[in-house]
Amino acid sequence: MSLRNTVSLSRAPIAGLMAVGVLWGTFSSLVPDIKSAVGASDQQLGFAMIASALGGMTATFLVPRVVVMLGRLALPIIACFLVAAFFYPMMASSVSGLAVALFFMGGSVAMLDISSNVRISALESVSGKHLMNASHAMFSFAFGGAAFATGMARKSGYGMVEILPVAALVTAVLIFMMWESTARYGTAKLDADAPTTSTRPPWIAIIMTSIILFAAFVGENSSEVWSALHIERTLGGAPGEGGYGPTTLGIMMGIVRLSGQVVAEKIGEAKLILWSAVCGVIGAIVIGAAQTQFMVLIGVAIVGIGMAVVVPSVNTILGRLVREDQRSHAISRAWMFGMLGFFIGPSLMGIISEHFGLRIAFFVVSGIIAVMIPAILSLAKQKRA
Repeated sequence: MSLRNTVSLSRAPIAGLMAVGVLWGTFSSLVPDIKSAVGASDQQLGFAMIASALGGMTATFLVPRVVVMLGRLALPIIACFLVAAFFYPMMASSVSGLAVALFFMGGSVAMLDISSNVRISALESVSGKHLMNASHAMFSFAFGGAAFATGMARKSGYGMVEILPVAALVTAVLIFMMWESTARYGTAKLDADAPTTSTRPPWIAIIMTSIILFAAFVGENSSEVWSALHIERTLGGAPGEGGYGPTTLGIMMGIVRLSGQVVAEKIGEAKLILWSAVCGVIGAIVIGAAQTQFMVLIGVAIVGIGMAVVVPSVNTILGRLVREDQRSHAISRAWMFGMLGFFIGPSLMGIISEHFGLRIAFFVVSGIIAVMIPAILSLAKQKRA
């Protein structure tokens, strides 16, 4: 299926994922400034990010109800809350204030991210096409573009007070792409609208998926958020140069996700995830051992290659293993634990870095990524409910 057809079919959720990418790419490049603004240590920043995990878990629990209640308006309405989230870090003047800001930001990110993934899964079911990898590639390009633009703005002397409102405006424009007509939406309603039955969902598949998501998000988001600090602090990079880390990750993940669409059709999502985990482990080790900024970027690129296709591919696997009426519940429950990795990863990095340094923190991340290997081997054996 061509990229043009994929974008046309899944335009609304792609715009949702791109909005998440803009926010997270901007935030990742601004981490050194945000950390300095509230006077946080590595450990304090790590603990503050735990609040974003709590917000994300709360939002994840609510997703099935929200998508049923809002229907075709779910994505644009949720995106409005994401736009507001850009301004939360600007209001924080202390570590505790940053924790509150990250709680609501994490909730907004998780709600739009998961709702977009549920929508893509529903469209895959109706169309019979692979949409996840190409759709997530658009997230990665948005993330990389936002990270690069933010890094360049910081090098030019601009701070978060100038950068965040501009990024919020870009995200607001994307909301117009999330609108779907009643007729278009009706061809593939979110499966949460389908009547439920008493049959229990396949919990082993959900648990294995959540483990894979958790490890993938730890690897991805730790590299996004902490590679900037690693470059600027550990290796002495100039302010703004840290943005090259998340930029490299976003662009590499976008490119690999586009090719992953083709590879997944040839070898299957399970094998793709297996080899991706191996790449992720190697990449995290390279980042931790790197002695130059260039080697950090090489490691980040390898992590990007490894983590690029994991999340969209495992979503597709789980979507195939459950019935139509189970999909929204199964995906949201898998993401409830998995999404913790998105926020706990950076938090864990901060706590470990405070005591042992960022190099050791990246070595720990490589071990967490390795957990994906037995999990995907188990998931591949599961049968459709």
